[in-house]
Amino acid sequence: MGIGGSIFLIALGAIFAFAVEADLGWLDLAVVGWVLMLTGVAGLLTTLYFWNSRRRPAVAAPVREERVVADRVVPVQDNQVVQEYREVRRPGRPV
Repeated sequence: MGIGGSIFLIALGAIFAFAVEADLGWLDLAVVGWVLMLTGVAGLLTTLYFWNSRRRPAVAAPVREERVVADRVVPVQDNQVVQEYREVRRPGRPV
């Protein structure tokens, strides 16, 4: 349903439960309002639960960090190509 739909149902239910005083005889709008508010709260809690469960990894894997550095474009100065030598070493390994 999503957060927006849940908030909409809660607001609509609050309007029916507290603001509308119509006598339909066969339908109690206050009860309809409370049902809509409870449905909105249940949808909101369900949405938040599934959002929270997506952020956690399924299996706790060891954390491994890698950095990828994009190579720079070869600089040009006064129509001459400047070459650059760069040595990259991985951290944690002896030299």
